[in-house]
Amino acid sequence: AQLPRADFSLVFPPDPGWVRTAREAIRTALRTANRTDLTDTALLLTSEAVTNAVNACRRSGCSAPVTLYAEWGPHGTLRVLVSDDAPGLPAQHTLAGDATDAESGRGLLIIGSSATDWGVCHHGPGPGKAVWFQVNGARV
Repeated sequence: AQLPRADFSLVFPPDPGWVRTAREAIRTALRTANRTDLTDTALLLTSEAVTNAVNACRRSGCSAPVTLYAEWGPHGTLRVLVSDDAPGLPAQHTLAGDATDAESGRGLLIIGSSATDWGVCHHGPGPGKAVWFQVNGARV
């Protein structure tokens, strides 16, 4: 029998200590949906997206919570969206950037190269934005 693929959200303060909790929530969702084939990629991308959101909030002084949404799409696709209220959109840098770019923007490069699909969008009336990605295990 197919196990339920429950959608969920997790709201937490913009603190690096919550990155691990976000990863474990995604791990649990994959395990309960019997989609452990997606675990490595989904956990890596969740870490990058949540870390980017936490860092953006900390740099801008934004104390509003970060929210992680996870939902199951058609054909076993996992969609994850991480939103924060820090102003500005994240920039994607190349690995050839100078040393000052080493920590900033590398997360989007990893997400872009590993996700089945991904993007960045504004949400709500404020300055916030969301980074989303999906993984489906069928990527070649």
